[in-house]
Amino acid sequence: MKKTVSQTEINQLAWKACDTFRGVVDPAEYKNYILVFLFLKYISDVQRDKKEQYHIQYQGDPIRIKRAMDRERFVVPDHCSYYDLYEKRFDSNIGETINLALDAIEEANKGKLDGVFRNINFNSETNLGETKDRARRLKNLIEDFSDDKLDFRPSQVGNQDIIGNTYEFLISHFASDAGKKGGEFYTPAEVSELLAKLLDPKEGMRIYDPACGSGSLLIKVANEIPGHNYSVYGQESNGSTWALCKMNMFLHELDNAQIEWGDTLNNPKMTEGDKLMKFDRVVANPPFSLDKWGAENTENDRFNRFWRGIPPKSKGDYAFITHMIESAVDGKGKVGVIVPHGVLFRGGAEGRIRQKFIEENLLEAVIGLPEQLFYGTGIPAAILIFNKGKNTDKVIFIDASREYGEGKKQNSLRQKDIEKITKTYREFESIEKYSYVASPKELKENEYNLNIPRYVDTFEEEEEIDVMKVQEKIDDLEKELDSVRAEMKKFLNELWS
Repeated sequence: MKKTVSQTEINQLAWKACDTFRGVVDPAEYKNYILVFLFLKYISDVQRDKKEQYHIQYQGDPIRIKRAMDRERFVVPDHCSYYDLYEKRFDSNIGETINLALDAIEEANKGKLDGVFRNINFNSETNLGETKDRARRLKNLIEDFSDDKLDFRPSQVGNQDIIGNTYEFLISHFASDAGKKGGEFYTPAEVSELLAKLLDPKEGMRIYDPACGSGSLLIKVANEIPGHNYSVYGQESNGSTWALCKMNMFLHELDNAQIEWGDTLNNPKMTEGDKLMKFDRVVANPPFSLDKWGAENTENDRFNRFWRGIPPKSKGDYAFITHMIESAVDGKGKVGVIVPHGVLFRGGAEGRIRQKFIEENLLEAVIGLPEQLFYGTGIPAAILIFNKGKNTDKVIFIDASREYGEGKKQNSLRQKDIEKITKTYREFESIEKYSYVASPKELKENEYNLNIPRYVDTFEEEEEIDVMKVQEKIDDLEKELDSVRAEMKKFLNELWS
């Protein structure tokens, strides 16, 4: 019997498949080729397993086997599976063959995969080189996913979420490699977990991310709910990232997730009639301080989202926050959003909007995070929690910026950090040098400035320096140095004599 491959081994093998493109294609681009192929291999393996099962179950009856296969989650048309492509891997036009196979798979699964592969071209000379080089790279890619390396059949990997975990593993590594562009499609897993726990979603809820990227944050929030009694919605403006999100949802068995492609601020797709759709939990890590976000279109906004004021045209932070709050269910909806610190204290239009949020008693928590958590930026960020069902008029400030796991390129939140933040928020308590519960009066006295050091005093008194002792230490060190020099001179004289 074949040995079951571990999650770690599969992750490493999938990451090694990227060698085909490293140094040739930009990481922000080659992730699409790898992840699409991972997806294709997975659905081909599942189909192969199912066919074998039904062949035994129905004693080889082709009609009953086909009927059963047509009821599966997806359809892989004849001649379009990974294994068909493997047989053709030496063909000079293999890129075109892959494109045709993906088109057929998309057509056969329109309800779930419509448009998912339209932004990926395996026959691209620009990305993959001239005919000979392109054919060689694609042959290598196909062979990198062969059964002796990556076998995703459920009978081999078990019922664990192997493929979903591998997909997440690759996306996180692509984000790291892609530098600044990486932050556009992925939120670090531990930050997503923290936000999910803070929002504490329940069964039956509708969850929404208006800037969903590859969908990892949405999936983390959904995973906080036991069972599958919830619904997931998202919108993403980048076509390639939208496609990744659709595949990510599918691989995590969130087949009914509604993920739309479009600009949320200028063309929100989550609507019911002439109104915004309402959600129990709204979560996002939107692009920080987005320039040219569409301020000029707000006067004609048919949903009247910006009645509190129009954010600056060069900074879209409060545009996303406003949209999220307007999308939350009145009386009980909660919003969790990751923002740059400037959102907490900048004046002008942003200051006026911030003041209205506070006066409406929507803001519940301000949480400062450590620096270098996010891909593409070293600046520290903050989490804002808004609650349309608050049972207090106070706001809790948490300074979690000094407690984290240190990394070479990037820092991370440890489990104990996530638990401490979550516990402090839920218990809504002031802890010396860590958190503070502020009253409306204090917020007003601070002119609605939410800069965390105004509320959480983290100042550490420096130990008093004894100047005389320091001087004595210096004198002792200088004597030792003179002694060492004398010894060195003696040795050198003996060496030269």
